[in-house]
Order: sequence, then C-alpha cells, then structure tokens
Amino acid sequence: MDGSPEFKPAKSSSSGVSTCLSSPVVAALCRGRVVRVPAGTLVRVVGTELVIPCNVSDYDGPSEQNFDWSFSSSGSSFVELASTWEASFPAQLYQERLQRGEILLRRTANDAVELHIKNVQSSDQGHYKCSTPSTDATVQGNYEDTVQVKVLADALHVGPSARPPPSLSLREGEPFEVRCAASTNSPLHTHLALLWELHRGPARRAVLALTHEGRFRPGPGYEQRYHSGEVRLDTAGSDAFRLSVAHALSADQGSYRCVVSEWIAEQGYWQEIQEKAVEVATVVIQPTVLRVAVANNVSVAEGKELDLPCNITTDRVDDVRPELTWYFSRTPDSTLPARHMLARLDRDSLVHSSPHIALSHVDTRSYHLLVRDVSKENAGYYFCHVALWTPGHNRSWHKVAEAMSAPARVGVTWLEPDYQVYLNASKVPGFSDDPTELECWVVDMKNSEASVRFTVSWYYRMNRRSDSVVTSELLAVMDGDWTLRYGEKSKQRAQDGEFIFSKQHTDTFSFRIQRTTEADRGSYYCVVSAWTKQRNSSWVKSKDVVSRPVSIFWASEDSVLVVKARQPKPVFAPGNTFEMTCKVSSKNIKSPRYSVLITSEKPVGDFSSPNETKSIISLDQDAVVKLENWTDASRLDGVVLEKVQEDEFRYRMYQTQVSDAGLYRCMVTAWSPVRGSVWREAATSLSNPIEIDFQTSGPIFNASVHSDTPSVTRGDLIKLVCNITVEGALDPDNMAFDVSWFAVHSFGLDKAPALLSSLDRKGIVTTGRRDWKSDLSLERVSGLEFLLQVHGSEDQDFGNYYCAVTPWVKSPTGSWQKEAEILSKPIFITVKMDVLNAFKYPLLIGVGLSTVIGLLSCLIGYCSSHWCCKKEVQETRRERRRLMSMEMD
Repeated sequence: MDGSPEFKPAKSSSSGVSTCLSSPVVAALCRGRVVRVPAGTLVRVVGTELVIPCNVSDYDGPSEQNFDWSFSSSGSSFVELASTWEASFPAQLYQERLQRGEILLRRTANDAVELHIKNVQSSDQGHYKCSTPSTDATVQGNYEDTVQVKVLADALHVGPSARPPPSLSLREGEPFEVRCAASTNSPLHTHLALLWELHRGPARRAVLALTHEGRFRPGPGYEQRYHSGEVRLDTAGSDAFRLSVAHALSADQGSYRCVVSEWIAEQGYWQEIQEKAVEVATVVIQPTVLRVAVANNVSVAEGKELDLPCNITTDRVDDVRPELTWYFSRTPDSTLPARHMLARLDRDSLVHSSPHIALSHVDTRSYHLLVRDVSKENAGYYFCHVALWTPGHNRSWHKVAEAMSAPARVGVTWLEPDYQVYLNASKVPGFSDDPTELECWVVDMKNSEASVRFTVSWYYRMNRRSDSVVTSELLAVMDGDWTLRYGEKSKQRAQDGEFIFSKQHTDTFSFRIQRTTEADRGSYYCVVSAWTKQRNSSWVKSKDVVSRPVSIFWASEDSVLVVKARQPKPVFAPGNTFEMTCKVSSKNIKSPRYSVLITSEKPVGDFSSPNETKSIISLDQDAVVKLENWTDASRLDGVVLEKVQEDEFRYRMYQTQVSDAGLYRCMVTAWSPVRGSVWREAATSLSNPIEIDFQTSGPIFNASVHSDTPSVTRGDLIKLVCNITVEGALDPDNMAFDVSWFAVHSFGLDKAPALLSSLDRKGIVTTGRRDWKSDLSLERVSGLEFLLQVHGSEDQDFGNYYCAVTPWVKSPTGSWQKEAEILSKPIFITVKMDVLNAFKYPLLIGVGLSTVIGLLSCLIGYCSSHWCCKKEVQETRRERRRLMSMEMD
C-alpha cells in the first residue's frame, strides 16, 4: 500500500496454545491491545467535514499498525470503507469518493489513524467501526471499536447587519460598533459561540469571543481594554451580536469578521458541529495630524540661558492632552539609543526635570525648554517628542498620535576671560625677621561669568647679574578646587607656618612671609589661572596671566608708628552709620602686630568731668575683639571693629544717636615678638580725631521731681513724681522716654546712687535689688509724668531721690533716635519714727511678762508653804502634847 514493511500474522497450534510462547522475540510482539475511537455519538452538519480518530494502545509491535474502517447505517451489517492494509478493501460504493479524496485515511502516528469524510452527506449517518488485523496466535485484547455519527441539516444562519458590509472612517479616540446576526433552527439543543476577528492583510487577531458556555474571552492584546470596559460584546435583540469599542486606536483598523460556531453536548462532552464566518465591516482609522517644529540652529553664550521653543500643530480640537519630552544627543540621529532625556511634561501637566533644566508652558501649542547656566557640555542636538492622549473609559488614557521633531542644533560659544594681574607688596620688610606680604589682584576683568574661578601660583626668582641665567622657583600652586600644593623648597617652611598663602577675596590672593630672611630677598611674581566649571562640577583651566615681578629689599631706618584716621563719608543725621578707617604705618619695628582701641571724648552729666575719655571697643594683636565701656544694652551689636588689612582697621557704629556726638580716635599699639609667643610693646600712637557733630534743632527736654510727702512717718506711703517738660513743637506720638529712679541714702551726695526702678519706652519695668522690706512701684501717670511709690517705708528709705530721663524722638524716616540723658535735681525724703507705735509692743510685752512671772511666783510660794511647812507643824503638836502630859503629872 504505502511501502511500509509487511507484517503477517502468526499461526496458532491445534491445541489452542498461543505460539507467542514459542520464542522470546515473538512473545515480545504479542501482547494485549485495545483499539479506541471517540466515545459517545458524533454529530455533524451536512456539508461539513467529519474526522474520526482511531488509535491502538499498549502496542509495542512493528513500526506501523494497519487499520480497517467499515460503515453500517443500522449498526448490524458493516460495509468495507477504507483500509491502510489492502487497497482493494473498500466496497464499490465508496471507491469513487475515495478516488476524489472525499474519503481518506491520515496516519498521525504508528499506532494512530484518522478517517476524514469531506462534505458530509445525510447518507453518512450511521456506525463506523475501526479494526486492526490480528497478528497474534491467540486473541489478547480488543481489536475493534465502533462510534455512532449523526448528520443534521444545516440550520445555522449568519450574516452582517447591513449589506454590503459598510466602511467606517473615524479618528483615533472616537467610538464605533459593528454588528452581525446569528441564529439556528436545529432540532437538537445546540449552543452558539461567537468570535470577533480583525483582519489586516494576511494577519488576523481575535478581538473578543463569547464561548458556547456563555463566557467572554478577550483575545491577545485586548485583555486590558476588555477589563476596563473599552471593548464590549453584547446582544441587540434576539439574534444580533454587537462589538463596541469606546475609543478607537490605530491598531483597530482593518476588516472585522464575525465567526459563529454551533456546539452540542453529547454524554457530557461538547462538540463543535459547524462554523460559519461573515465579513461585517471595514474600519479605517484616520491618522491624527501632528507636526512638531523646533528651531534649526541656535547659538548661546556659555553661562547664559538656553531657550528652545517646541511648537505643536495638530488637527485635533477635542479633548486631547499632550505629553512632551525633550531629548539630547551628540549626533543628529534621534533613533540612536545614546540620546538622553532632559525634561518631560506628562499629560497631567506635571514637569519632570533636573535642577538646572525647566519647562515653561506658553500656550496649548507652544512649550519652551529652559537650560540655565549653559556650558560646553550642552552643545549638541535637541529633539522634541510629543504624544497626544485622549481620555478613555474608567480613567484610562489612549495615545492617538506621536511625533518627533527635527534636530535643533545648539552651539555654545565660549568667551575667553580677559583680565590683568597686579602684584603689590602690602608689607615690605625693613630688616631681617620682618614680615613680608604680597597681594596678587585680578583687575580689569571682562567676560568673567559666575562659572569662572581664579587660582594663583606663586614664584620666587633670585636677583642676579644681567648675564646670569635666571631660574624661577615654585613656592605654591592652587588647583581648580582651591587645593594648595607647595613647592619642594617651600614645603617645610609652609608647614612650620613661616609661609602663609591665603585667598582674601575671589579676585585677591596674598602671600605672607612671617620672618623674612636675607635668603628671601629677590623678585616675586604670581600667575593667576582662570578655571571654567563644567556640567559635571569639574573645573578646567582656560587661561594663565603672569604679573610683573616685585622686588623685596630692605634698609635700616628709625622706628616710626603713624596712625591716620579718616572718615569715608560724613554723618548727616542721626540714624546713619558712622565709619572710621585707621591706617597704620610703621618703620623699623620687627614683625609688628597692632592692637587698636577706639576712644571717644564727649560731655556727660553733672556727676562726671566734661571731657571724659571713654573706651568703646578694642582689637588686640591676636585679632580678638572686646567691648570695653560700651554700655548701651540695646546696641550691643551696634559697634564693629574689624581688621581690613594688616595695617588698616575699620570701626563702624550703626544707628548713630544724638548722644553719640563727640571726638573719636584710634589708639594703636605696635607689638614686636621677643621669643615664641611673647610680645613686647614697641610703640603707641594716637590718630587724629574724627568728630561726630549733629547739627539739629530739635526739642529741649527738662526733668524735675516733686513730692507731696517729703516727710513721712515710718510705714507711710512715699509718692514721687518725675515731670518732663518739652520746649518746642513735637507730636506726643513721636516721642518716648526711658525713666530711671535713683536714690542716695545719705544727707549729702557723697555716696554712689542706687537704682530703684526703671521704666523703658516699651513699658517694661525693672526694679533694683533692695535689702529691706519696703516695696516699690513705678507707673506712667500721663505722657510726661512718671510716679514712683514706696510702700511701707522704712528708716533706710530716707535720702536724696532723683530721676534720669532718656528721651527718644522719632525721625522723619521712621527710626527712633536716642537723645542725651537728662537728670532732675534731687529731692530729700525724711522718714520719722512713730514713738507710740515704737513703744506699744515693748510695753505690752513687758506687762505680759510681768504678770506671768508674778502668777508663777505666787504659785511657787503656795506650793512651798503647803508642802514644805507641814512637817514642822506636826512636830510642834507633839511637843505640845508632851508638855501637857508633864503638866498632868
């Protein structure tokens, strides 16, 4: 038949014993077999294809097993249908159908075969038997099996809702639906299953299916849209099935087919009896027009801000939201994976960017990329990618279009910093061991932005004859990160503190030799390097400028210390800042250091000399600042003394008051080291005076004290009133007073005054410490009267009382100015003693004690007479009796 090896059955013996036992080889081929076909009844529809599989289990025989198929319409007598063993096996009735290929056998394995009947007819209904020829000496197993086939008439009707199938043209995001009608008139209880397919050319995709068991099953790629409600399948009437898509996507374009299959349940198993498909509609998704445009070539200077606009053009006017992303690449190819995302604006208008990059939204069709502090690393190609999204069902979003702009080429121009370097010897040694200080300044800076920093390198060159070769020695070099590295010969002296390299300002560098030796004489010059900051925070050197050399040489001269004070700008009115600069110059003072004391001379009150010199603030040779006799508690930070340079000091006094008028000087003392950290005073000099003189025509204040009780008895209330009078027109709201009460507890004014109580202009009362029991109260009776009361006066409260008033006047600028303190004349308060009250309690105590002692004496006398004298009376009686007896005798 098909060229397979022929297998002949073994013969059996007369005794009925299987010849399979005659040899081990034959016994291995003669084991029990079971032929199986599908259980139950197979149901098919006229015009469909019938496939019946048949296989042999527990078969270990030759390579292929042979099968014979027979048919019976009633199940009693079978007619040969087809065989894999003999070509002449089929009956004449089926020869023609076998030749046309309507009936054929298809082997699926060595022990399995399928019977195929194409275009099933009604006459094909009946019983089909599959058998396998036996090669066994004895029968061991089942060699045949039968299955029943029912053939039904075609009762399934499938068709589109409209003919011809419509063509739907719509945009992305718009809804659409397609329908098909399906029904059956089968006499049996059958179920329909429906599948929507999308065909795009030769490819087809399952969209959504309704199984014969009534379950919905989304196709691959449609799961999320189905669960979110975007894609639905429902019925419309008794025989119509509708596929609804809430928001169309570009992938939804194509031809939609409705595939309907009919199923029947036989003996607990489901069978698909037929399937029909019909093309329902063709959906065409019109693409959304989206164009993204950026500038072609942009040039920006380094350190400036890059502004790139991204303009969007689209034909969508409905509810679409853009998602914009800026990319950067070194090449103009946007498809390379090396492109880097700079910033993104999502569809919720949230910006995601780095600190130096920002996105601005000008309008709905224009977006700007802002890159701050542009550097060379920002030079390249910029791409603007835009995606349009439409809202979907259940808060979902669908992308309807996306586009990438052409590359925008950005060039970064760099301007080389232009500057000059000036070297100055701020300290020149007068002799050996004197300090030397050199200052290297960066001047005439141009094109120097914030991303440029300056560093310095110091060099020394020995002075030689003109015909000698001059070599330079590196003292120190500063890197871009301000790390200082020393030269070989200067390293040890720098570590010992003899060489000091410092950075005064961003454009000023200094080099100091603590003790200059003769070997240090020569020429010095500095090299200032400009460094440019890169995007990765690294620094790259861009330029070097060399200064002119400065020669260091000294000659012996007499010691001189000169202090010059100057005032950069005059003080015009109270409230301004007073500034005084003291410039010190000295000669022939070995390694001098200066201490500065700021003094003032101004008139004070009645109890001080009219030209008292007051020390305000000092700065010693170790640069330690100390407040001396500055007693204004409200302006503790109002005076500042700082060292501007090694020989220059600056004194500032903020918010000057009228009371600050006077002469100010700088007293400078030069200190020279003796050994180690021991200093000696070399010279002292006083600067010229700088005067603060306020030319004001303000009001005049006076203070006076009076009391209605200048003489009181101990325990009485003492009332003292401080009256303030003002000469001149002044709004009461523009003046305030600090009032303090003092007392001198003596008949004269020879003792120091004691602070009783004070009331500042903010209404805060402060009471001084007292050692006796009387209490004090201070209150403001009116705008110009302040009342002091002493409750429960004591003997110690006598003496001279006066008030000190400090007026505060509000200037036109709104600041409060402190005027000079005024003192009232003292008033003497006498505290007299109350004689009655003084002796009342001692008399009462004396009478009480005398009464108690008298009663106690009477009690003692009574007890003594009652108890101690009783024995003597008895003895007297006995004597009397004795005498009486003698008389009787």
